[in-house]
Amino acid sequence: MKRAVVAALIKSVIITAVCTAAAACALLSPDTGKEAGENPTLITAGFRLNAPLGLNLESAAFYVPEDNPLTEEKVKLGKRLYFDPVLSIDGTVSCASCHVPEKGFADPNLFSIGVRGQTGTRQAPTIINRVFSRAQFWDGRAATLEEQALGPITNPIEMGNPDIKVVLERLKKDPSYIEQFDRAFPRSDAVDESGVTEKNLARAIAGFERTIMSGNSPFDRFIEGDKSAMSESAARGYQLYLSKANCATCHVSFNFTDEAYHNLGVGITARKPDLGRFTVSKLEGHQGAFKTPTLREIANTAPYMSDGSLKTLEEVVDYYDRGAAPNRWLSPKIKPLGLTVEEKRDLVEFLKALSGEVVWYGKEEDEKKKKSEEGQEGGKRAEAQEAAQGAAGARLL
Repeated sequence: MKRAVVAALIKSVIITAVCTAAAACALLSPDTGKEAGENPTLITAGFRLNAPLGLNLESAAFYVPEDNPLTEEKVKLGKRLYFDPVLSIDGTVSCASCHVPEKGFADPNLFSIGVRGQTGTRQAPTIINRVFSRAQFWDGRAATLEEQALGPITNPIEMGNPDIKVVLERLKKDPSYIEQFDRAFPRSDAVDESGVTEKNLARAIAGFERTIMSGNSPFDRFIEGDKSAMSESAARGYQLYLSKANCATCHVSFNFTDEAYHNLGVGITARKPDLGRFTVSKLEGHQGAFKTPTLREIANTAPYMSDGSLKTLEEVVDYYDRGAAPNRWLSPKIKPLGLTVEEKRDLVEFLKALSGEVVWYGKEEDEKKKKSEEGQEGGKRAEAQEAAQGAAGARLL
């Protein structure tokens, strides 16, 4: 009874604090057009997009281009392309190599490993909840998810193809791919391009990536009324997130990002600093500014920051607490926080509560296949062990 009263008081304080700002209020009360606790669903071009609890498919941030509506055949093709290393010049790297499903569709390595063992210079961000985002990459150089999908394919470090035509010719040599592209992009007045083309390659991959979402976290369930979903420490951390810790000034709304660019001092003091957004915009003040990432699945997507320099959430909190790395372009939103040891611990607990259910098109099928493969592998190991024991027994005789 006492814990319930405490939780109710915490919720009351949270509501009062959140509703002082419209953006934060949206974080607490997303308008999904659904009854409380019901997962949002959107049907587009006959394709049913199911989102986990806490996401808002009616948000202004939701974006599916008019010329690339989601369809079953297109998303199915995009999924196959996403996991197929055929897109790389030597058949060793796929999209999933750097955006790993088991790692929150991010990369646990400091920098992703491309063809011929080469590494990049930025940490691969998660592609979770990209359906709520337009510009892509840390510096926003790709205006759409479709544009982003093609970038790694011709990057000399990542997939290493000299041009996109090489990849298209490779795909055309596979009759099953030709058939899938024709089904996904049939010849009709409604489709401006049919078959295996650069535009359709990008459309298919982007279509699948828009089905990759994360929600139904302890935080989402807490907001829906399940007071036991978050610990008291995490609930205190949420209050800090909205106030003293200053997180909600950039990590706003249900996807916990303003989709904007901020200088946090990351790598700016290096001998050759990464100028981030400035390399794209050329605007004064954008030096060292990078896009605010979503905090969804943050506990599963280490290392952190655009350079992967922070290995744990504790390191991230410490970094912000000391005011990041001062420099002439540092965001005015960044300042020393003066958090206590307990407050830091509570904030980390809240951040962990933002990791929940990750979904994507065909996930159930993938998990069944993986379970079957693991079972077969386990059977082979048991047979090998039994044979080895039999051989050892025979030698003893």
